Amino acid sequence: MDQINNIHVVPCTSSNHLKPFRVHYSQNGAKKSWDFMRTHESVSVLIFNTTSHCFILVKQFRPARLHSVMVPVCVTQIPAISVEGSPSVYVCEWERSKPSRAEQKEGEAEPEAGPAPEEGEEQGETGAAPDLPPVSAGVTYELCAGLVDKPDVSLEEIARQGVLQECGYDVPVTKLRRITSYRSGVGVTGAKQTLFYAEVSEENHVGPVEGEPREGEAVEVVKVPLQEAMTFAYDESIPKTIGVIFSFIWFHSNMSPKYKISTNV
Repeated sequence: MDQINNIHVVPCTSSNHLKPFRVHYSQNGAKKSWDFMRTHESVSVLIFNTTSHCFILVKQFRPARLHSVMVPVCVTQIPAISVEGSPSVYVCEWERSKPSRAEQKEGEAEPEAGPAPEEGEEQGETGAAPDLPPVSAGVTYELCAGLVDKPDVSLEEIARQGVLQECGYDVPVTKLRRITSYRSGVGVTGAKQTLFYAEVSEENHVGPVEGEPREGEAVEVVKVPLQEAMTFAYDESIPKTIGVIFSFIWFHSNMSPKYKISTNV
């Protein structure tokens, strides 16, 4: 994973991927409003390597994930991670995971602050205050995926390109099996994602092509052994998308006879 530092959170005034809207409507005579985002639809692919009997996932840094575990502290306390025009960075998963001052042992001394970094010197993994979560807190395990942002390209072809770019496997479109489609983030985006299944082997592997640099992607390919998949899916300490969990359950429900695996969790 690439080194990530000097993180700043600022208002988003324009974006190629997200468009904010507010809808006004009446429901049972009551006037209501709702804020939401319009974004691209997407595809995802559950990849199973029949040579090594493992699932192929990608691991990558997600800024939104890191932001979701930050502490609600005044921005004057964290100059390297701030929200311009806002008095605080909110969300508190990271804070909940830390012992409170009251829980510290009686008489335990506060750790002394280290010397301030010289100009141009690294400030640590996040480039921020030491009591902020490390960048690794923003990393998630996901299915290979791609945005549906090319109107003249089929979903299958977008999925094929995603598998090649992110994981380095060249899979013919005819070998992609459509599982289903669903809506995610229905309270904010309601975007549609279509899930495919692909079987690959080492013969399909054409190189370590990990991500699309022109789109700012930096992904790491991860292999999850078949026999460990359900344990991985239900391990809450491993940050992952719901697509990973659902697709592993689908595989165990539909492919277990073929690979003679137990469906017990």
